[in-house]
Amino acid sequence: MTTVAAAAESEWSVEETETDGTLHDVVSADAGRFAVGGGGVLTAPAEAGWKKLRDGGPTGNGNDLYGASVTDDGERVWFVGASGAIGEYVPATDTLVDHSAPMGNTNNYNDVAVTGEAGEANVYVAGDSGKIYYSFENGATGTWDYVTPGGGSALPAIDFHGPRSGHAIDTNGRVFVTDDGGTWNAIGIENADVTFYGLDSDAPDDVAVSGGNGTLLTYDGAAWTPDVLGDADLVDVETDGEAGYVVGSGGVVQELTADEQVVLDTPVGESLKAVDGDGDAVVVGAGGTVLRR
Repeated sequence: MTTVAAAAESEWSVEETETDGTLHDVVSADAGRFAVGGGGVLTAPAEAGWKKLRDGGPTGNGNDLYGASVTDDGERVWFVGASGAIGEYVPATDTLVDHSAPMGNTNNYNDVAVTGEAGEANVYVAGDSGKIYYSFENGATGTWDYVTPGGGSALPAIDFHGPRSGHAIDTNGRVFVTDDGGTWNAIGIENADVTFYGLDSDAPDDVAVSGGNGTLLTYDGAAWTPDVLGDADLVDVETDGEAGYVVGSGGVVQELTADEQVVLDTPVGESLKAVDGDGDAVVVGAGGTVLRR
């Protein structure tokens, strides 16, 4: 990839929020955008900035929320966080279902992936214990199982491109793949020598991983290709193989295309945690930061 001139700062607008805590993830559902973050906040855009829909997480204990995902039909928003927090939000009725502590486990959960339709979803949760907890029956009590893909290193991200097909990453430089939702195999990455943070799984031969020191690695089904995009830690990546974004520390946002990488000027210096490129790109991060392009 080739770095080209930075885009104009005016392309980004800073949106007001009702929280000054870190927003860790943002997703798109049929009802619009939703972000989750510190103190268990669930927030969404309103007429005058982003409004808190919930403050306290699914249990009301105020556990931080770190990851979110949406059912394939766009009707439910799932999120996970500290102390075993797992919630399922129904925008149509403004109701929240608590699925926390599956199998009595209260470890910190970093990310969630859901596939299938509302009420019938496959749910996959990755966390600090190195285990993936999963349910093929919408997280109902008694339907959870777990697997440890690697040696127990924390799993910062998980993403699925099919009902039971997807990828996960750990903090020991490894990427894992499954095609049945329960059996995982390592597919690299040799000599990565950086901490992995972000993951985008679009197909068996279309995977991207972002990490420390500006690292971006892409997989074509046979081999991993590394790129170094500056020196900022890249915390999240979203790409379809042709275009996308990476975001990270110091307010860094970079746009990816098939031919080049563009550094986008942003009006903040906050650490950015997640990007959602569905329509107008939205980025969230520390201090309740929300940017819209």
